[in-house]
Amino acid sequence: MTRARQRLMFIITALMLTASAIALALYGVSDSIIYFHSPSQLQTMTVPPHQTIRAGGLVAQGSVNQQSHHVTFIITDGDHELVVRYQGLLPDLFREGQGVIAEGRMQDNILIASRVLAKHDEQYMPPDVATALKASGYQPPTP
Repeated sequence: MTRARQRLMFIITALMLTASAIALALYGVSDSIIYFHSPSQLQTMTVPPHQTIRAGGLVAQGSVNQQSHHVTFIITDGDHELVVRYQGLLPDLFREGQGVIAEGRMQDNILIASRVLAKHDEQYMPPDVATALKASGYQPPTP
């Protein structure tokens, strides 16, 4: 085997190993990716009970129902609403009329949330939430 052919084989082997490593990394990450959905999108899709999803929108006015061990509230994007049930401590910035993202699993058209994220200041809203709200024509009330 000539020296040029050895280099070519080395380069081809290195590229194949690199491609294999990238493919394995992407395959491993694909199971942990959780996509954001608005309440309107969730109305039109079927979500398997074992799949973790993220749903976001604004907490509907008058929808927060605090009970002893859990809280139930409604997320809206202006067109559709989604009931969320959460057991645990809510973020300090959680309140009606503010943007939230709830992560969990669907059960009987209710999102059983394992985590609730609230926006962190008055100017911030997750881009996906803002896009979904704008698409529905909904304008959040000004504070």
